[in-house]
Amino acid sequence: MRLRRPATIYVQEGTFVPDRSSLDEVDSRFTKLCKQNPAVYDGRILHVLGVHRNGHGGANIHAMECAYRFYAVQTESYDLGIRPLGVKGITMFKTSYLWGKRSRHVHQYKQAWEYVPAGCVEPGKQPDDAILQELQEEVGLAVTGNPIQVGIVFDEHARTWELIYKLESSSGTVCKNDEYEEIQWISGDKLPSGRSPIAEIMLGYA
Repeated sequence: MRLRRPATIYVQEGTFVPDRSSLDEVDSRFTKLCKQNPAVYDGRILHVLGVHRNGHGGANIHAMECAYRFYAVQTESYDLGIRPLGVKGITMFKTSYLWGKRSRHVHQYKQAWEYVPAGCVEPGKQPDDAILQELQEEVGLAVTGNPIQVGIVFDEHARTWELIYKLESSSGTVCKNDEYEEIQWISGDKLPSGRSPIAEIMLGYA
């Protein structure tokens, strides 16, 4: 869904707890996941209840606060219906775009190439602030001007709703972090192989 205006987020009161499984089962699966990957930790996310066009070139997003563990334990055969709200940026510097090859220990898209940055929207945080924070934390970059929302898409593989941003970097010097094995500026007419499905969708917004 393309956006001509920023989406409006309506956060309902309370905390969303899925009723498709017992809490004991969730806790058991999350404990096992943490043992397999010590980088995993519980936190707070926004679970998307619905997304609708608002008739003004934007969209309305209805969400509730939820524990990350309910999302983290989901698999193809164990789906609790949790759909987090995330942000993804198409970052440009001069004529090149910022791509990263995800590491082996990340939760989704292991060793796939994607646009950088990406992250979740935490309760109480604005999406614009979230994408700027992710850009700084992941690669140490700042932007010139304001981040521009250009779309919202559903990532069927990761089961997330993603607000897509265009970002103009103020520098071409990047720092590496543990989420990516490689980070590269790649010319717009060249694309890395092994791209994630959501990166394929985002090509239409670049």
